[in-house]
Amino acid sequence: MSQAHSGEPVPENARPASGFGQTGFGQPGFGYPPPVRRPRDGRAVAMAVSGVVALLLALAAIILPAPYVVESPGPTLNTLGSDKDTKIISITGRQSYPANGQLDMVTVYVNGGPQSSVNLFEAYRSWMDPKQAVYPVELVYPASATKDQITSQNAADMTNSQDAARAAALGLLGIDYQQELLVGSVPEGSASTGKLQANDRLQSIDGKPITALSVVQEVLAAGQGAPVTIGVLRDGAAQDVVVTPAKADDGRFLLGVLLKYSYVFPFDIKISLENVGGPSAGMMFALGIIDTLTPGDLTGGKHFAGTGTIDAAGNVGPIGGIVQKMYGARSAGATVFLAPAANCNEVVGKVPDGLQVVRVATLKEAFDAVKTIASGQDSSALPTCTAR
Repeated sequence: MSQAHSGEPVPENARPASGFGQTGFGQPGFGYPPPVRRPRDGRAVAMAVSGVVALLLALAAIILPAPYVVESPGPTLNTLGSDKDTKIISITGRQSYPANGQLDMVTVYVNGGPQSSVNLFEAYRSWMDPKQAVYPVELVYPASATKDQITSQNAADMTNSQDAARAAALGLLGIDYQQELLVGSVPEGSASTGKLQANDRLQSIDGKPITALSVVQEVLAAGQGAPVTIGVLRDGAAQDVVVTPAKADDGRFLLGVLLKYSYVFPFDIKISLENVGGPSAGMMFALGIIDTLTPGDLTGGKHFAGTGTIDAAGNVGPIGGIVQKMYGARSAGATVFLAPAANCNEVVGKVPDGLQVVRVATLKEAFDAVKTIASGQDSSALPTCTAR
């Protein structure tokens, strides 16, 4: 009878051939057939390949840029305060007053597109966060836009926004200022190519002084495409330029130029702010200027924040990233948020807890809302954003 001296079990397929089992040295005896090899399991190979592929996909998600833009809450800045120890709003040449309240402008961090990149993992993580927004890059930036072009445009928008805020604030306070219409640029092939030039100051059209863009529009509409004589100031010299307007698809007659406003204010209103671009702080700049030019604190100790573009007439326009701006404002301690009426559809259902949103369409509405809340009056009747 065979025995296993090594103490190991005898394999099931081991069968004594000549009555002999194992040798005394614990090795298989000559009476056993060679061990049977099991066929290689293909599943193990498949699992290994799948693991490698998954790893490569994970690395690609982390390393390769994704065609998305992520918006997230940025810092807030009190327009009545300072930025890097420099007053954001300072007045020279006119009586001004210390303002100790909070009128915060809000910002948004934008990652992705020409300025930076995000990967698929970051995009997915941001999509799961209600405080962030993810958009296809083509919805945010033109296909051919470069980083330098975007930076330059943001800086120009900020400068124009500050000028419009000065004009709107002085207009609300009844302080006179001068306004001029300038040629911003002349697209190639337009009706004014070779006639008008960038930075021409428009003085008159067919003998009528140009006091606003509406004067130009009225004369062009009345002429129905007839040539017009435009008086301009170019490099300090006055001259007349004849332009034949082009008819647009909507039936309007156009000079084919991009126009911009230039202002001459009766005193200096300096706005000092670094590393922030775009036009969306215009309304809050205007409120800050008004508070600085009037006695007392407009805010009454309340913490306000808001956003919205502004034009010289005081109209408040829509902006991007309003949900992220509301979250940023609430994180900074604001309890009241002034939102452009045109953004209301984006606001409904996404207001952070503890934040009262007031809908405004003009600087006057924003000013009146701040005064009402600051005085402690019942603010429940103020307009807010509701579902349509």
